[in-house]
Amino acid sequence: MDSNSIIRFDWAAKRILRDKANHAVLEGLVTVLLNEKITITELLESESNQDTASSKFNRVDIKALNSRGEIILIEIQLTREWYYLQRVLYGVSKTITEHISLGARYEDVKKIYSINILYFDLGKGSDYLYHGTTTFIGVHSKDELQVRKRDKDAIKTCSPTDIFPEYFLIRVNEFNDIAKTPIEEWMDFLKNNRIKDDTLTPGLKEAKEQLRILQMNDKERREYDDYLDAIRTQDSVLDTYRTEGLLEGRMIGIEEGRAEGRAEGRAEGIEEGRAEGRAEGRAEGRAEGIEEGRAEGERNKAISIAMEMRKLNVDIAIIKQVTGLSEEEINSI
Repeated sequence: MDSNSIIRFDWAAKRILRDKANHAVLEGLVTVLLNEKITITELLESESNQDTASSKFNRVDIKALNSRGEIILIEIQLTREWYYLQRVLYGVSKTITEHISLGARYEDVKKIYSINILYFDLGKGSDYLYHGTTTFIGVHSKDELQVRKRDKDAIKTCSPTDIFPEYFLIRVNEFNDIAKTPIEEWMDFLKNNRIKDDTLTPGLKEAKEQLRILQMNDKERREYDDYLDAIRTQDSVLDTYRTEGLLEGRMIGIEEGRAEGRAEGRAEGIEEGRAEGRAEGRAEGRAEGIEEGRAEGERNKAISIAMEMRKLNVDIAIIKQVTGLSEEEINSI
């Protein structure tokens, strides 16, 4: 094994980065995202900090307090969850209420940063990093509202963004760029487990030094190998389900398409038949009408001739021969 092989970040977050001596790695990630130096002073307990049967390859949560008294939530999610954003919202809301005591003042509500590292397809979007904040924009003026708050003994103006939670959605699988900037180097580490030898990106130098696989003892190595096997098995199962679902969907789509095609074909055939029938009927009607008109005209002409011949006392046999009328028809004139 390469002596530079590095432990996956999700495993490290679960087992190694919770140690205060290793906070520099987490601080580096948050520093790069917020574009300002962040110092973690304490890791706080969260429900998913404890290991469960499903957490071994599903999700990892870290809840930390920084030097400004703000709370940082870092969640790593490996598998799809349909209502993931709702869970993120719930997690942030729960954190706010957990860290303000009954009867405390509203000014004690802590600022929350929710950082979500996702290894599944969340939805449509071409970027690998999305940042969500809260702002209030004038309906008519289109300006951004600034609010006043008390900071110790002073009154200051700030943006609601400074108060409301901020969200980062890191879509790891969407990163396909060459790592040049600090955030790109972090993305390369999260997706490909790569760190440049000469990196200056906050947190990554520490990660390269502290997260070497060869530094693990035998027990840690076995647990890590089991974790990787679980992830590979899960990915294989999900790929199988996904492939089967696509094939089944195609077959259903083909069958539905055939059924719809047959139905549409019948409808079109009936309509075309009606149209052709109407057209043929009109044509035949015209022909029959013309023919009937001609026949009636010839009959009327024959009757007129017969009438004139009767006036001249011409023999009926001769009238029949000339006009083609029957003896009864001639006698009825």
